[in-house]
Amino acid sequence: MKDVQKELVAISKTLSSLVHQMERMAEAIEKERGKAVPARKVKAPARKAKAPAKKAKALARKAKAPAKKAAVKSKTKASAAPGGQTMLDNIFGMISRSRNGITVERLKKRAALEARQVSNALYKLTQKGKIETLKRGVYIKKKK
Repeated sequence: MKDVQKELVAISKTLSSLVHQMERMAEAIEKERGKAVPARKVKAPARKAKAPAKKAKALARKAKAPAKKAAVKSKTKASAAPGGQTMLDNIFGMISRSRNGITVERLKKRAALEARQVSNALYKLTQKGKIETLKRGVYIKKKK
């Protein structure tokens, strides 16, 4: 049990140092762009684990949290289309340009999105009244 706790503490320290390195790299990139980034405070790495296994697991989860946030941030930035368009604008544009409708599969390929993202976007666009279903899996721009 102590070996597992030691490994969790080591992982926690490694992850916190990686987060610190990523923040320094982000600051350097922003300085090159000419924008100043406010420095974030990083929590001190976990100390020696004298707690039971439950607390060691909790420490490991907390250490993993910053890494997950960084991954989520990069994912959301990648989903935004170039030129300041949102994902909805991008999908609506593809549907508008299609004469005979466009399939969900084609939308997934062209937008480079996952099935759930395309499904959510199509739902939102139908709720707004911008698109309609031609037949199952095929969408067209709603005629006014």
